[in-house]
Amino acid sequence: MSIKTRIRNRWSRLWMRFSGQGPLGRAACWLAGLGWPPFYGRLPLAALGRDGYISSSATLHHSNLKLNARVFIGDQALIYEDHGGGEIELGRGVHIHRDCFLQTGRQGKIIIGDETHIQPRCQLSAYVGSIQIGRRVEIAPNCSFYPYNHGMSSDQPLRQQPVQTKGGIVIGDDAWLGVGTIVLDGVTIGEGAVVGAGSVVSRDIPAMAVAVGNPAKVVRIRSAAP
Repeated sequence: MSIKTRIRNRWSRLWMRFSGQGPLGRAACWLAGLGWPPFYGRLPLAALGRDGYISSSATLHHSNLKLNARVFIGDQALIYEDHGGGEIELGRGVHIHRDCFLQTGRQGKIIIGDETHIQPRCQLSAYVGSIQIGRRVEIAPNCSFYPYNHGMSSDQPLRQQPVQTKGGIVIGDDAWLGVGTIVLDGVTIGEGAVVGAGSVVSRDIPAMAVAVGNPAKVVRIRSAAP
């Protein structure tokens, strides 16, 4: 390890001791990141601070946000509380990468388990229903989660229809969602399931299944290696 790298690491450890959600904590993360490459290159910083790493360009506007150790929140991520929004909890080692949007409103909540990674430009919008994601889940870029829907009766304009839920979204441990997957209200994706890129999940996917398409259909069950 070069002298330059050792100095950088010591500098970063010093400032990450003060990391946190507030203005001073965010400033400490910015100082700690000086000299580090962007994007994935800053993931190691999350392990250096008690409260993880929060990019100075991320926006946190939520009164009930719980961050566990080693959380990483990347550039331009937005965590937002709308009227009546429930909690957002990010487990230990969760990664929320750049341009992701997490919001809660009307008692909806978002719970994300330990070591789950959410890649760029994903949207988790929890209104009325909740989004519960297990541990070690891998979510590719441009995925969307909607645990609610609007009524569509003909007696009033669509924008005035009540928001409804069938019970929210649940994703089991160790699942993997491909690029551009859309998960709709009332869906459970089982433990270890794989959902192919571009799929629209409108019904339950069993554990260890591989599902693809619009609507997503099971094409096979993953089996243990011989």
